Amino acid sequence: MPRRAKAALWLLLPYLASPIDLIPDFVPVLGHLDDAALIAVALAYVIRRAGRDVVEELWPGSEAGLRAILRLTAQ
Repeated sequence: MPRRAKAALWLLLPYLASPIDLIPDFVPVLGHLDDAALIAVALAYVIRRAGRDVVEELWPGSEAGLRAILRLTAQ
């Protein structure tokens, strides 16, 4: 997997764990929507950089979960 793809995932983790967000989580719906959008963008980037076959090979979850991620990221 390319280093930039790994870096995107590693940079996503502190943002999700941080209490500081673009839109605070206490704002109904929008507070969590910015996190979900950022996850989708990061996953689409990883799939585009690494390639779908690499992601399928390294995916630790279920087949249904992988299909959902690929649909979410339009890959």
